[in-house]
Amino acid sequence: MVLKLPKTKCCESRKKCDRCPLRMLKEGTLPDGYTVKKRRLVRVDGRTFTKKDLTRAA
Repeated sequence: MVLKLPKTKCCESRKKCDRCPLRMLKEGTLPDGYTVKKRRLVRVDGRTFTKKDLTRAA
């Protein structure tokens, strides 16, 4: 199984995609150290991150 990276921002579509950060948070598949605030993917410690950091975390 290939790990899917979450999007950095929720697209707010009615039919949520598999990479939606809200859906991944609810299912528990979001990488450790990340959470969702105001429909945006953020780090728990508040620091900024890049796609490369997200890839390493997944």
